[in-house]
Amino acid sequence: MTMMEFFGCGFIAFGAPLAMFVFTIARDPLRIIVFVASAFFWLLALLLSAGWWKAVVPLREVMAFGLTFSVVFQEVFRLLFYILLKKAEEGLLKVWRVEATDTGTMSLVTNESLMAYVAGFGFGVISGAFSLVNVLADMTGPGTVGIYGHSHDFFITSAFLTLGFILLHTFWGIIFFDGFHKQKYYQPAAVLASHLLVSCLTLLNQRDRPVYEVSLIPAYLVLATMAVWSFFVVGGSLRNIKACIFTQRSGYNL
Repeated sequence: MTMMEFFGCGFIAFGAPLAMFVFTIARDPLRIIVFVASAFFWLLALLLSAGWWKAVVPLREVMAFGLTFSVVFQEVFRLLFYILLKKAEEGLLKVWRVEATDTGTMSLVTNESLMAYVAGFGFGVISGAFSLVNVLADMTGPGTVGIYGHSHDFFITSAFLTLGFILLHTFWGIIFFDGFHKQKYYQPAAVLASHLLVSCLTLLNQRDRPVYEVSLIPAYLVLATMAVWSFFVVGGSLRNIKACIFTQRSGYNL
């Protein structure tokens, strides 16, 4: 039973991200480089957050304090990574020209939306891995969830929250990069505000009798909002959706 829960929750959290990595990133070495580099920047944000939490002794026991600054540091390092990519564009473009000559891969450098997607996805995957790895380890047993009166939904809620944050980081990356690229600074501000909102909602899960729906449902509502916003940011439109639907229908009639 414990192994079933382990694999079930593992696939809930990382099944879709694994498919995204295989089909959109793994085939291009430049995308892998940006993916790994963005994950490294998230780790630097985590390191700085840990150092800040360690330094401020009086507030170590206040979860909201560490969480708030962790979110702020993540967005600061997202900005630093954006700046780094902008400065490295010329070098990356030279590398891409060589790769494109050999393999015909799509330009990661000239496509701002693709660059933002890969960077945001790197942030999300490493964030999800760190948030769930210990929980997955506990799932293998020994023991039974809820044996001391705790909620039986802790593991599956953690899995869905992890998936939500991975996808949110991906959409946040797209919106964040587009905001600075087009000087629409309300977009990075909205990313920071929504990141703080969803993260702080998880504090409600610390209660003795947590109601996980209070954090899970708003998190996925924010996820849906960010997904729609990202769709329009990268150039999507209702006309594209209609064209896709009608093209598929005409294809079925053949």
